[in-house]
Amino acid sequence: MIKFLLWCILLVLCWPLALVALVAYPLIWLLLLPFRLVGIAVGGVLELVTAIIFLPGRVLKAI
Repeated sequence: MIKFLLWCILLVLCWPLALVALVAYPLIWLLLLPFRLVGIAVGGVLELVTAIIFLPGRVLKAI
């Protein structure tokens, strides 16, 4: 909602810039999508490595 209100203010102040932002936002989102997916994959791998490293300790603690 805040993004929309900021865009409305920008539309009132400088409508050409607001229209450029309206067109550029989805394109920038699409360009950044692969980086977001890589970040999710790297986070998952790091959690897996952490779980593997702490597994012996968890097993010994459970005994």
